[in-house]
Order: sequence, then C-alpha cells, then structure tokens
Amino acid sequence: MAKHKSFTVATKVNVYFCDPQSPWQRGTNENTNGLLRQYFPRKTDLSGYSQADLDKVALRLNQRPRKTLDFETPASKLQASVASIG
Repeated sequence: MAKHKSFTVATKVNVYFCDPQSPWQRGTNENTNGLLRQYFPRKTDLSGYSQADLDKVALRLNQRPRKTLDFETPASKLQASVASIG
C-alpha cells in the first residue's frame, strides 16, 4: 500500500506489513487467497463482477468456519470482538 501512512492518518487504522522471509506471518492471508481462488481464478478481471457478486463471495467466506479460529466463522469472531468492546 503506497499510501498506507495517509490511510492510517485518515482512518486511525494501523497498517501492518509482514517481515521479509517470515511466512508464518502470512498464513491467514495465504489461506484466504486460496479460498478466493475457488471463486476467482488467477488473473481474473474483477471489473466484470458487480459489487453484489463480490459481496456474496465475501459473505460466504466470512460465514465459513476456519481451523485457525477453532472452527468458528470470521463473522462470529468479529461480532464477539465488537460486542466485548461495547
């Protein structure tokens, strides 16, 4: 992200990058890329999909249980996290 500093200032959301030669820091990212490939093969032009199409894929992935989350879904973990803050 070339503009990560301005993004952080504008949104107050920190941006983190993996360290070089540290694949254990990219595990979830690599797994998610693999899951996305089930819907969009490499070099797929996403401009051919509507936002509704992309939202459907995101919903499916967020409702899919993950081993790294003790077989809970990303959506349920996020909901629990947000609920614990409020």
